Amino acid sequence: MSRSRISAAKRIVIKIGSSSLTGKAGAQLDTAAVDELVEVVAACRKRGSEVVVVSSGAIAAGLAPLGLTSRPTDLATQQAAASVGQGLLIAQYTRSFAKHAITASQILITTEDVVRRSHYQNAQRTLYRLLQLGVVPVINENDTVGTQEIRFGDNDRLAALVALLVGSDLLVLISDVDALYDAPPEQAGAKVIYEVFKMSDIDRVSLGGAGGSGVGSGGMVTKVEAARIATSAGIPMLLTSLSHVEEAMNGGEFGTYFHAHAKKTTSRLLWLAHASTTQGRLVLDIGAVQAVLERGVSLLPAGVTAVHGDFSAGDAVELVGPDSKVIARGLVAFDSSEIPLMLGRSTKELAQSLGPEYERELVHRDDLVLI
Repeated sequence: MSRSRISAAKRIVIKIGSSSLTGKAGAQLDTAAVDELVEVVAACRKRGSEVVVVSSGAIAAGLAPLGLTSRPTDLATQQAAASVGQGLLIAQYTRSFAKHAITASQILITTEDVVRRSHYQNAQRTLYRLLQLGVVPVINENDTVGTQEIRFGDNDRLAALVALLVGSDLLVLISDVDALYDAPPEQAGAKVIYEVFKMSDIDRVSLGGAGGSGVGSGGMVTKVEAARIATSAGIPMLLTSLSHVEEAMNGGEFGTYFHAHAKKTTSRLLWLAHASTTQGRLVLDIGAVQAVLERGVSLLPAGVTAVHGDFSAGDAVELVGPDSKVIARGLVAFDSSEIPLMLGRSTKELAQSLGPEYERELVHRDDLVLI
């Protein structure tokens, strides 16, 4: 088994799930679990690596102090639990890191912070500076004010996006399940999949829902999706449990190692592919589809047959073929209200009838990424 990139990683993002930090539903924050994770981070630091921690657990940590025995289903109570639990969570991280003379910081992120380009750049600058200063950033979703993140989100995807954000060499997901199995782990005969070379190799693997602890929001589905995001960006991912993470980080045969794709994409295009929220779509004729896919050219108005959605210049949009299949994402150069007048027309014709500012691409090739 080839896991050389684990020990060679100079910048690592480690994500830990709620169940690994709090145990069964209703239990208090497990300080021993936090200490165990911090020991691993400290060991990475001693090897010369920079580490960012993405930590779940705010809602789960707030359950016991509020007298709750399971994760609440209503939004207001989830937010209340997060408000109580987040302070407990970061306080414990601060104490644990202090034992190793390491300074930790708290960063609360919502989906908007990795979706909106200006927010993305601000978060990136902050994280880079913290790492330069020798700090270990501890990141969590801002569940106290978040809405959609609590209902549908998970920190697995957030961790993958943070790995893209900081240009990580390795993403580590720590879960209550120690690896990816070829069948549900509780099923007799289920076997560990130690390595995944291509994501298509596990297309037929049965993936369960959220874990059985009752305090998490993710599951194996979200972990595999995180692996898709990271590996497509050239970042390998390790999935393991807290009890095995130290051995796995030292090259031991524990957990599942997802090999990265050989080709890396620029940070800007990674954001466009995985972090942006599209505001509309442009329908391309077959000629434009072939030009974009095969020749890597910019999208011109002449190749567009329809526009859907309400968006402004600079927003992310989907590019779809006549069959409605998404082929790419791109940053559009015109408002949605302007484009209907441009459909099917050449840039020279547009310049003559509408003005010289219309003699340009709808989506420039530098602002376009294939899906």
